[in-house]
Amino acid sequence: MATTAKPPIDQNDFFREVSIRICGSLEIDKALWSCFLFVREVMPLDEMYMAVYDPRLGSMKIVAVADAKGGRNCSHDTLLPPVLRLELEGARWYPRVRNVDTNNDPICNHVARSRGWNMSSLLVNRLLLEDKYVGAFVARAEGKKRYSENHCALWGSVNETAAIALANHQKYRELSTLKDVLADEKYYLQNELKKFRRQEVVGADLGLRAIMERVRMVAPYTSPVLISGETGTGKEFIANAIHDLSPRSGEPLIKLNCGAIPESLIDSELFGHEKGAFTGACTTKRGRFERAQGGTIFLDEVSELPPAAQVRFLRVLQEKEFERVGGTVTIKGDVRVISATNCNLNDLVAKGKFREDLYFRLNVFPVCLPPLRERMDDLPVLLDHFIEKKCREMGLRHSPRLGAGMIDRLMGHDWPGNVRELENAVERAIILAKGEDLVFYDIAVRGSLSCGARAEEIEGEPLGLSEIEAAHIVKVLDKCGGRVSGKGGAAELLGVNSGTLRHRMRKLAIAFGRNYNTNPSDFQVAKLRRATQPPE
Repeated sequence: MATTAKPPIDQNDFFREVSIRICGSLEIDKALWSCFLFVREVMPLDEMYMAVYDPRLGSMKIVAVADAKGGRNCSHDTLLPPVLRLELEGARWYPRVRNVDTNNDPICNHVARSRGWNMSSLLVNRLLLEDKYVGAFVARAEGKKRYSENHCALWGSVNETAAIALANHQKYRELSTLKDVLADEKYYLQNELKKFRRQEVVGADLGLRAIMERVRMVAPYTSPVLISGETGTGKEFIANAIHDLSPRSGEPLIKLNCGAIPESLIDSELFGHEKGAFTGACTTKRGRFERAQGGTIFLDEVSELPPAAQVRFLRVLQEKEFERVGGTVTIKGDVRVISATNCNLNDLVAKGKFREDLYFRLNVFPVCLPPLRERMDDLPVLLDHFIEKKCREMGLRHSPRLGAGMIDRLMGHDWPGNVRELENAVERAIILAKGEDLVFYDIAVRGSLSCGARAEEIEGEPLGLSEIEAAHIVKVLDKCGGRVSGKGGAAELLGVNSGTLRHRMRKLAIAFGRNYNTNPSDFQVAKLRRATQPPE
């Protein structure tokens, strides 16, 4: 506590100096510290602070403090009783500046007890903008009656300046927050645009006709949709279609793979977090639900949600509200939920691995996608689509032709990986074709060991893929007398380019042409060895 008398100062000089310092920085802690260094030279002063009033909560929040240790931002809330709130909200009817002690002013006494102050003298500037109370600018000195009427007049001279400085600070903080939100939003949307490009549903008029009818039925509503189906069947494309056909198509479609997020971060990803909510939370982050406000959220592999997250997710579906991690403000959510899984959720519910009440909430309108093997009419259309798509991605000017007989071979495959497996097979075939016709000899045919190789399995152990392919080529060569090209040659029967067939035969060490009868291939020798080997 200072005891020496302070030199008198002209009110105009005090106003000018304090105005320059308090408005000298948009960062209120720095401005307050600069102001403190000057004011303590002309009047008793142990602490100076700025406070704002929140009429929604009825609380007085000290936002910045300056004392002998320096200036610093603060976030100390003091909840005021209703009778004291009335005085603040009608502040225009009360004096703008007051010289009080903490024991004879109800509002200051309430704040003093909240802050743990000793008996203190206060100079209080009530700050108003457009006749509306926004906060206070306070000087405090420990002890009774430390301030004179002259001090009160000096302090009152900067009332309007302090109000402007506080308002500028509040606007600056709001703009900084909005800037961070927009930067975060821009980064997120740029990443989403890289991953997402609207595409039509291939097969919508063929094997997926019934599915698309259900999509068109549910799209106009906000009902939750559960899309189920084997991996690779195109569940994400159906979710895209539901969103695109809905009234929310102009709003965000936010996606999250629940199986790709660690359990410790799933809450933060879904609902966001406040700054300082946990180690590493350096800024406030909005979650996927908040980003999807007014639009749609697509939760892939929803069966992978951990039990704790299932409980919070259920509340969002029931109450349509949530809080960020580490936050206290309830956020209302207007979000349509589309979920997808390749698991049988009924089985998971029976095993206690998925909440039954959450399952019923998600399964309001189920859409079950059939596997590719059950809609083989779509395969030619999908094949053309993927050939065009992959050639465009690879920068090829011309799309290669499909080898003869290949469509029948593809139609005979079970496609356990569904549409995704077909897309990968097309990409692999284009890479191997080197400008020639596309062939798919690495695709096994349903119900056989690949054309003509069943006998080889009977003679011994099951053959590898290369042996099966070689067995079929040798069988065709036998029919053609070792002839590869020309009419009636092996290349014509196999539906491939003769150069491609020769290249493949060399790789498999299959003799052809003049050497066909005189120099049997390694495969033919192995075949004879297995055929003559006595049974065990």
